[in-house]
Amino acid sequence: MEPLLLLLTLLLPLVPALKFDMQAHPGHESLSKERCIRNFVAKDQLVVVTATVSGNRGDGQTLNMHIKDAVGNDYARPRDVAGEARYAFTSHSDSAFDVCFENILSGASSPPGNPPSKHVELDIDIGADAKDWSAIQAGEKLKPVEAELRRISEVAKEVVGEMEFLRGREMLLRDTNESTNERVKWFAIGTMGMLVALGVWQVVYLRAYFRSKHLI
Repeated sequence: MEPLLLLLTLLLPLVPALKFDMQAHPGHESLSKERCIRNFVAKDQLVVVTATVSGNRGDGQTLNMHIKDAVGNDYARPRDVAGEARYAFTSHSDSAFDVCFENILSGASSPPGNPPSKHVELDIDIGADAKDWSAIQAGEKLKPVEAELRRISEVAKEVVGEMEFLRGREMLLRDTNESTNERVKWFAIGTMGMLVALGVWQVVYLRAYFRSKHLI
C-alpha cells in the first residue's frame, strides 16, 4: 500500500483530478482495505475535497470516506458516498492529511474473481485554489483582472509562508545536528579518557602485583 500511496502523492499536483476504481470487498470495515491519498497542508489553510463516485446508494456497494491528518485530527467521515460530494475544512496543524476510501460489499456476494467496483474522481484544492473566486468576484464586484491579481497575490503569500516554514525546519534540523555532533564529540572524548585511565590503572596494578610476587 505504501508504494501506491507514494505514487499517488507524487501525481496529485500534476493532474486536475485523480481517477481510480475501488473494488468492493465483503465483510466489515478494515484499515488494510483502505486506499489513501496523502497531501501536505499548513496550519489554518482551507482545504476543499471533492469526490465524484459512480453508482447509487443501495446498489450493493457502500463506499466510505475518511479525511484525517497525521496528528490524529478527523475532519470528515462520510458514509455511503454516491455522486458528487464536497467537504471543506480548515487544517488544525502543519501536517500531512489523508483522504481514504473503502468500498464494502453490502449486497449479494459477487462471483469469485469478479468483484464489483466503483469509479472515483478525486480533486483536492488547498489554500487560494480552494476559494470560489467566481463568487468573490461577483460579491466584491471585481474585474476579471483584479480577481486574478488577488488570486496570484494569495498564491504568492502561500509560497512565502511555505518558504518560511521550510527555513524554520532547516534551522531546527541544523541545530539538532550540531547538538548531536557536540554530544558525540564529548562522548568520544570521555570514552578515550576512560580507556586511557583504565590502561594506566592496569599497568600500575600489574607492576604492583609482579613486585609483590618478586617477579620484577
